[in-house]
Amino acid sequence: MNITFDLPNTVELAAAWRCAPDVVREELTAAMEESEILLQAAVQELTPVGASGLLRESELAQPVQQLSDQIIGVVGTSINYAESVELGTAPHFPPVEALEDWVKAKLHVDDADVHRVAFLIARKISISGTPAAGMFHRGLNKVRETIAQRFETARNRIVERLAIQSGSA
Repeated sequence: MNITFDLPNTVELAAAWRCAPDVVREELTAAMEESEILLQAAVQELTPVGASGLLRESELAQPVQQLSDQIIGVVGTSINYAESVELGTAPHFPPVEALEDWVKAKLHVDDADVHRVAFLIARKISISGTPAAGMFHRGLNKVRETIAQRFETARNRIVERLAIQSGSA
């Protein structure tokens, strides 16, 4: 999922980028780093905890990237089933063994019954799929306004810093 925030007064910001690229990069990078931390926390809070908590622990902010006139921030995971948790799944019959650890950890079923319970859950998934947790899009919706405000603050700081620089030149 790609999310793009365009700042208001982008013509003004583009001019500032040409005049003082270091100031613009510094302020926008700081805003992006703070935004990634906010988003990471929101996503992790909304992520269901499975048998190990591995998915939640894997959702991390990546180092901010600076490409020409763009500042890029990423919060993501390398866990292959994250998309299925985010979006839910259509009916399918999952491997029963993959559910057994979850059954042990979450349902506290006796070892003798783990396989049977995991099979029943797999059968239910084969009929109705799995619901979407939506942790990334719900997390973004939760912090979107705060992120937008942080970038507006960054834009204002850029304008202030350029005014100070031009006044002292």
